[in-house]
Amino acid sequence: MKKRELLRLKRHRTIRLRMQGTAEKPRLLVHRSLNNLWAEAINDVENKVLISFSTQNKEFKQKSGRTGNMKSADLFGQAFAQRAKEKGISKVIFDRAGYLYHGRIKAFADALRKGGLEF
Repeated sequence: MKKRELLRLKRHRTIRLRMQGTAEKPRLLVHRSLNNLWAEAINDVENKVLISFSTQNKEFKQKSGRTGNMKSADLFGQAFAQRAKEKGISKVIFDRAGYLYHGRIKAFADALRKGGLEF
């Protein structure tokens, strides 16, 4: 692994010590690569994934086209917020997984807020 990725994992471990998702307020984990984003709503008490969504889903790819930019991160956040609302989730704990809060991570978080999720 590269040093940059090891430092991110170290930050993520530190962050995870302070947060735990529940059924009422699940932990929203976001992961990014150069071309894609993944997001999961997790209930840590029962070790259960409530919602999982990715920019690699066929329906999302048809809507957005290219997936490694800010515009697609915004669309992805709105789509995830809509799915969460359908499942009855309105409040989450945002887990940025050690990534810096800027760029696509920030665009995703802002779109979640626009979509009606509170964190």
